[in-house]
Amino acid sequence: MKCMIGIDVGGTFTDFSLFDIEKKELFHYKISSTPDDPSRAIVTGILEILKQKDIPCDRVDYLAHGTTVATNALIEHKGAKTALITTKGFKDLLEIGRQTRPSLYNLFKEKPEILVPGNLRCEVPERLYYNGAVCEPLDENETRKVIEKLKSDNIEAIAVCTLFSYINPSHEKRIGELIEEIFPGAYISVSHEVVPEFREYQRMSTTVVNAYLGPVMAKYVKNFQDSIKEAGIKVGPYITQSNGSIISISETIKNPVRTAVSGPSAGVVGAIYITGMCGIGNIITFDMGGTSADVSLIENGRPLLTSERVIHGYPVRIPMIDIVTVGAGGGSIAWLDAGGALKVGPESAGAEPGPACYGRGGKEPTVTDANVILGRLNPEYILDGKMKLMPSLSAEVIKDKICSRTGLSLIEAAAGIIAVVNSNMVRAIRIVSVERGYDPREFTLVAFGGAGPLHACAVANELGISQVFIPLSPGTLCSLGLLVADIKYDYVKTHIIPAREENMDEIDGIFDSLIEKGKRFLDAERIPEDKRQYIKSVDARYKRQNYEITIPVQDGKFDMESFKNTIESFHREHEKNYGYCNPEQEVQFVNFRVTALGKVSKPTPVKHEVKRDTKKPVPASMRDIYFENGGKFESCPVFLRKELSYGDKITGPAVIEQMDSTILIIPGWEAEIDEYLNIRIKNIKKG
Repeated sequence: MKCMIGIDVGGTFTDFSLFDIEKKELFHYKISSTPDDPSRAIVTGILEILKQKDIPCDRVDYLAHGTTVATNALIEHKGAKTALITTKGFKDLLEIGRQTRPSLYNLFKEKPEILVPGNLRCEVPERLYYNGAVCEPLDENETRKVIEKLKSDNIEAIAVCTLFSYINPSHEKRIGELIEEIFPGAYISVSHEVVPEFREYQRMSTTVVNAYLGPVMAKYVKNFQDSIKEAGIKVGPYITQSNGSIISISETIKNPVRTAVSGPSAGVVGAIYITGMCGIGNIITFDMGGTSADVSLIENGRPLLTSERVIHGYPVRIPMIDIVTVGAGGGSIAWLDAGGALKVGPESAGAEPGPACYGRGGKEPTVTDANVILGRLNPEYILDGKMKLMPSLSAEVIKDKICSRTGLSLIEAAAGIIAVVNSNMVRAIRIVSVERGYDPREFTLVAFGGAGPLHACAVANELGISQVFIPLSPGTLCSLGLLVADIKYDYVKTHIIPAREENMDEIDGIFDSLIEKGKRFLDAERIPEDKRQYIKSVDARYKRQNYEITIPVQDGKFDMESFKNTIESFHREHEKNYGYCNPEQEVQFVNFRVTALGKVSKPTPVKHEVKRDTKKPVPASMRDIYFENGGKFESCPVFLRKELSYGDKITGPAVIEQMDSTILIIPGWEAEIDEYLNIRIKNIKKG
């Protein structure tokens, strides 16, 4: 028998999804993460899950991994010692940045640490005109001196970013060749390969981040690859990209910046796949894990994409799923600010020591501890009994850190922690919906992650959302997303041109050149011709505007029909985004984009038949749970999800427990099991 394995490494748990190709069975598994060396938990979990299913290691046919190594290296400033080589006169661009100031009136706001200090930002004499013509040739003698100096400084990585290299990369290519000749041990990141687009600051920042992460990710993925080989797994693993697709180890080493939000994107892909089979196209994903909550909006089955994101203060210009992250997870720590106001996050207790109730030495109150005190989490154990809980420790830390300084009772303090963390997550969802012109009431909230289903109904209530969707295995949806992610790579070319009919042939030629690059990539990934797709889009703007909107372009030749459809789509999107459009104003095309897509085989969940008997599901136990609206504990039935069948209905208040998550159905809501054993919870007060 052959199988597919998806692995998602989180701050608290490492999740596994295994699909038995012959039996068409999905199996999910969780173990505690090992932050000091994530590969230890990965290998341990793989061997345990294969042993449980009696599958030999050499029968693993596909292995994909979502990682937070790149993100953590940025957050913790544990990347490589990096240098920058750029055009003479522009070495301080990395520090000057843009005129945009996120906290314009905050005089005490600290800027993020510059990844390349001033003494390692080097200039070389060379210059190109705006059209790519050579203004001043590259001075190779000076370039050699710069590289020799960096070699003597024991630099690990070198970023190369010169002006207008996205049009003419000849100078950057030569600098790269000289580095390889003089300093072959250095990791090299050149901007025309990483992000061949205009806007020099974003391009430089992305190239530097890529260089900064390169040696760290290269070491990690090589260790990961070696570890699974030693375990007996022969297949080459894939890594998740921030755009929700997967790439090979070699591509990951070349472009580690593309994995900056690897883990959360896999959850979005999994949610789209599951809800798509159920006929739900408009969703808001709500992934609440141990460290953070990630939310994203999907319209008509397609995620919103962004070509730029600021990651821990550093602009990164690569295509990625538009995900908003807040420090609101089960392990998020509750604390009091200088004014005595209750706050939750962003700091997390993580896997070690974890929440106090884990009994691993945690001394700070967390969201998990509050849920235990309020009866929402099983006070005895989680993970089907594999992890015991100690509620007395939760009570102790909440009393010590919160109650003693506020005068609140234990229950009031715990309820306050939940109210604050829910508010944080509601704000995040409003960012991806209301602030971008979408009404959240027209969407279904898809809750997953270990803690998402526990908070979903309350969050949906606050937003006016009337339906919550809980997948069969919400706690491991990110690892399932790795089993359904396609192979994908994004190509872009900046070429500012008026959107006129006489330019259609030139535009078609640009798309053809990008598609040709995509073909070479898919050839290297050994994707069959019938599994390939090339998705085109263009960044458009009105003349004299500074920023663009990405517009999809239909397949085939860029002819008159395609041209007119693209222009009409731009006007519609401009009105949607900014409240107006001007069909008389000239439109410019700025960036041309092609996504080379290689479709992979995907597991198909089993479709169940409705049970014949009409008996209502029987609760496994009863538990007292505190609800804010009533201001008191209520005796609620507790159901085991593995005992629920298609067609079962459960009216809240109630709890449904399973290995990887706990689902809370609040009063006024009703849950129903669908044919794929997903849970759809509706607000019955709204009909």
